[in-house]
Amino acid sequence: MSATAASDAEPPKGPYLSVVTSRSVSAAPEHSLPTPDARCALCCRSSNLLIRGSLLFSVGVFLSLVLNLLQVQRNVTLFPPDVMSSIFSSAWWVPPCCGSASTVIGLLYPTVDRRLGQPHRFKREWSSVMRCVAVFVGINHASAKVDFVNNVQLSLTLAALSVGLWWTFDRSRCGFTLGVTIALLATLTTQLLVHHQLFRYTSPDFLYVRSWLPCIFFAGVITVGNIGRQLALYEHKFSQEKSHQD
Repeated sequence: MSATAASDAEPPKGPYLSVVTSRSVSAAPEHSLPTPDARCALCCRSSNLLIRGSLLFSVGVFLSLVLNLLQVQRNVTLFPPDVMSSIFSSAWWVPPCCGSASTVIGLLYPTVDRRLGQPHRFKREWSSVMRCVAVFVGINHASAKVDFVNNVQLSLTLAALSVGLWWTFDRSRCGFTLGVTIALLATLTTQLLVHHQLFRYTSPDFLYVRSWLPCIFFAGVITVGNIGRQLALYEHKFSQEKSHQD
């Protein structure tokens, strides 16, 4: 009896095993190759992402040149004498850094909106984006041109203007959180740059920088985020129209 039970428990051998093995191999799912339409869609998405990144980089470079010129003219920021021989009156590394930051922020905002499942729908038109840019330039202009009694009053005024810019053109909790986080990181980075004597601020009152600098960074993040959202919305509408035409 024990020998018979043992023989029954043994796995099948011989031709039966080969048939089962061949069937299991043939039944295994094969990785399907992407279709031409899928490859075309991926190529279009990559090209659109590259175009958006290039536009955001150009916006960041342009804003850095204009706004930094205001700060230099009012002697708010001082660069070494050999740097100031440039036609743009700025260090060579400032525009690329601002352009790269603009690209990251502009692509990050719509990506976070999509991940959270909360698309931003407040004032989604180019006229609103242009007004946001104008207000941001005005806030930076006020920090360089307007004379206040003390730095505390200037900082509080710019903080109120920056929050007002967010409330007028954004009003999303995601935008506010990203704006505050990136502004703090940018302020810390600026502290390190000034500490290593790459440039300096006149009359610093917040360690090595001015106390109103986080407000400027916050307003800039909100502005670039709105530009990035608008570009992503335009790309989405263009893709939908193209799919309907096809």
